[in-house]
Amino acid sequence: MGSGMEHGPEVTGGTGGGRPRWLVDGMNLIGSRPDRWWNDPDRAVRRLIDELDRYAAASGEDLAAVFDRRPRDLRPGAHGAIQVGFASSHGRNAADHEIVRLVAADRDPAALRVVTSDRRLRERVTELGATVTSTGSFRRRLDAILGERRPG
Repeated sequence: MGSGMEHGPEVTGGTGGGRPRWLVDGMNLIGSRPDRWWNDPDRAVRRLIDELDRYAAASGEDLAAVFDRRPRDLRPGAHGAIQVGFASSHGRNAADHEIVRLVAADRDPAALRVVTSDRRLRERVTELGATVTSTGSFRRRLDAILGERRPG
């Protein structure tokens, strides 16, 4: 695919009637919690997709996530209440370019909230008009909506 993404998430839809539209840097959010996720990164991706789906269903907010890696048994597209995409290129920050592409293609980038703590990605998407929420801040929001409290 020319976009570098394996059938990426659709975040260019409607504005959701004023609801927040989140675009999550998936591996960056996973990495924000040192829960030994690196021992099984595919499991960590599945777990975050499940958490984000429950969050979107509970909050009513539009949410898409892009991951640097794709577990073999997961496909891009709708996963419950969220859209999921996987970068087709490899590397630690492979999803960053796709996130920038999605923000640039969005008809209302100012309505997008990109979740990342990656400094360079933050700079790139804010130049395009999106706002950025740190992974720590979003993690606290996610845990509060899901009623989860975890150490660290």
